[in-house]
Formats: sequence, structure tokens, C-alpha cells
Amino acid sequence: MNVLPSDTSCSLVCGSQAPAHVERLLATLAGMRIYLVDASRDGRLRAPALRAGAHYRHAPGDASHARGHNWALRAAAAAGSRHHAILDPGLEVAPAGLARLFACLRRDPGIGLLAPRVRGPGGRLRPLCTLLPHPCGFLARRVAPLLYRASGCLARHELHGGYARPMDVPVPPLCCTLLRVEVALDAGLFDERLPAELAQADLARRVGRAARVAYLPHVTVVHAGPRARTGWRELPAALRYFDKWGWWRDEERARINARALRACGVMPGRMGHAAGPPARLGARG
Repeated sequence: MNVLPSDTSCSLVCGSQAPAHVERLLATLAGMRIYLVDASRDGRLRAPALRAGAHYRHAPGDASHARGHNWALRAAAAAGSRHHAILDPGLEVAPAGLARLFACLRRDPGIGLLAPRVRGPGGRLRPLCTLLPHPCGFLARRVAPLLYRASGCLARHELHGGYARPMDVPVPPLCCTLLRVEVALDAGLFDERLPAELAQADLARRVGRAARVAYLPHVTVVHAGPRARTGWRELPAALRYFDKWGWWRDEERARINARALRACGVMPGRMGHAAGPPARLGARG
């Protein structure tokens, strides 16, 4: 039985995923209004998408995260959707879990973006909520990733210690984010000039000016895919992001990040980082 409201929808932007895996995810979403953007050259997902009743778009070479989900959000809004889920093709999610998340959006009109707890296939918590990016941390994660992790900066950036309870977060995970369609439209949707990681941070920041960006640990999804990262080839887009929001002096970023760190029990220090070690991230969350 379909437990999802009729005014909900979801979208997937698919690249090299195996059709069998995407088809399994589509089967769990039966009854929802589904929008699927297929970036493969051969349109391999057309048949499973049509079997699932999805709205299908073949866009080889032109299906960035931002562009694909913007197309879906505009189409969903035109079709009457009030709440929409941004889903990664590598996700495993139960319809009952999605229904609980959508119900939370319905109950609390102050929430604009909502994220569940994310685990890996082995059951380990994946800490995918983050602070808003700072140029120093952005570069350190690419130039010296081991040092960045060993120093505790990565744990603070990923808000370790806060995943056991509901909290407001600066940036929700890319793999599963629910949003209020009207709020996202008012905020201007994703910035299509930015890669996935920064486009998510950019939208969360704009939505956060009018509504809450919340994390809910009571619903768990499983994500087997790699975490999206902005690479060196996308450095010009990263420069565009920091030109847009500010480089070293960004009082709004510092305020938002400090509030999130305090919620995790970490005292914020300079540049929105934390003074002192973060709480330990448990193996099972």
C-alpha cells in the first residue's frame, strides 16, 4: 500500500549507475511522482524509468546535479508537488521512512530542508551533514587530507558528536534531502554554475535565511555510493562560490557554523572551526 501523500515527488540524476540498481530503487518509490535524469550516452535507464512510471529525461553530457534537479523541481512544482526528495541513485530507502520524513515536513512548516540519518551498507554511520565551507578547509581537504583528518578539522566539519539527536545543520547530505518546494523556488533553486557539493551548500544557505535546515535521526537510509567532492577540475567553480559568499570575512558563515558546533557540544574557534576535540563518532552512530 502506498503510504506517501499524493503531493510528494522525488528526483534522481543518474550517471554510470547499473540499471539493475536504479531499478531496485525505483521499485521502492512506486506510487510517487518520480523524475529521472539519465546522463548515460546510450539512454540505458529509459526502459526501467518508463516501467516505473517516471518522468524521464535523457541528457548525456548535460546532467549536472544542479541542472538535473532544477529541471525536476520546476516540473514537480508545475504538477502540484509541495514536498520533494532529492535522492542519490546509490540510495536504499524504505517507503515508510520517506513517509515519516514527509510527515515531518508537513507537521513543521518552519523546516525548509530535511535530512535523515545516513548509514553505509555495513551499518556504520556516515556523517554527511557539514559546516558551510571555508576556503582554508576547502583547500586543506584537497592538499593535505590526512593532516586535515588527524587534526580533528574533518570531524568538526562533519559535525561528529551531533548525530544522535535532531539538530539544525548548515548543509544537509547530498544523497537524501527533502525540501519544501515553495521554499526552494523562493530561494532560487540550485546554482547551476556550481558542482554538486557547493551547489548543495549554496542552496542550504539561501533556504536557511527563510527556514530551518534540519537533521532527523529517527529515519535511517543506506547509501553505498561515494561521497560527492569538488575536485581540482572544478576549482574555477569553487572560486565562484567564495566570490559569491565571501572569502576570509564572512560573518553569516561564522554565525551559522558556530551555532551548529555548539549544538554538537563543541566550542567554535577562529574561522568557524572548533576549539578543542570533537565528540567521538561511534562506529554505529
